[in-house]
Amino acid sequence: MSPRKKKEIKEENDDMTKQTSEKEMPENEVPNVEEAVSETEASNENTTETATDDAKTEAEIVTPESALIKLQAAYDELNDKYLRLNAEFQNYRKRVEKEKNDIFKFGNEKLLVEMLPIMDNFERALSAADESQADDKVLSGVKLIKKSLDEFFEKNGVKKIEAMHAPFDPDKHHAVMSEDSDDFEVETVIEIFQEGYALNEKVIRPSMVKVTK
Repeated sequence: MSPRKKKEIKEENDDMTKQTSEKEMPENEVPNVEEAVSETEASNENTTETATDDAKTEAEIVTPESALIKLQAAYDELNDKYLRLNAEFQNYRKRVEKEKNDIFKFGNEKLLVEMLPIMDNFERALSAADESQADDKVLSGVKLIKKSLDEFFEKNGVKKIEAMHAPFDPDKHHAVMSEDSDDFEVETVIEIFQEGYALNEKVIRPSMVKVTK
C-alpha cells in the first residue's frame, strides 16, 4: 500500500472518530464548571441561612419556667437595691440625729471650759476666807456667787469629777505627783490640786491629782 493511500485511510478514521465523539456528547450538553461552582455556593449559603434561622427560632422560644427565672432575678436585684438604699438612709438619719444631739449637748462646751478658771478662783477665795476668818458679809457674798455658778453649771450639764480617794483613772485624772502610802492601795488619788469637770459625761478637764505608788 502506497504512503498516500495510508494517509487517506488515517484521515478517514480521524473524521469518523470526531463525528462519533460529537454525537455522544453534544455541544449544548458539555458541563459548565463555573455554573456548577455557583450552584454549589448557593446551596451552601441556603444551608447556612437555614441553620441560622433555626438557631434564632430556638433562642426566641421562651418557656414559662425561663420567664419566671428572669422575673425572679429582676425582683432580687431590685429588692437588694432597695435594702441597700434603706440601710444607707437609716445610717444617715442616725448620724444626723447624733450630730444634732451632740450640738445640743456640747454646743456650749467652749464657753463652759473658759468659765472653769472662774470657778477655780471662787473656790480658792472661799478656802482662803475660811482660813483667815474673813468678814462674814464678804464671805456670804462670795458663797452666794459661788452657789449661783454651781447652779449654772449643773443646769448646763457640767459636773465636778469625784476624785478624792478614788482609783486613778487616766481618762478622768491627770497625775502630777505620786507618793508612798500605807493607808491606801496603789494608784489611789490622795490629793486634788485642781478640780476636774465633765460635760454630759464627757470629760472637758481632768482632775489634777496626787496618787499613791
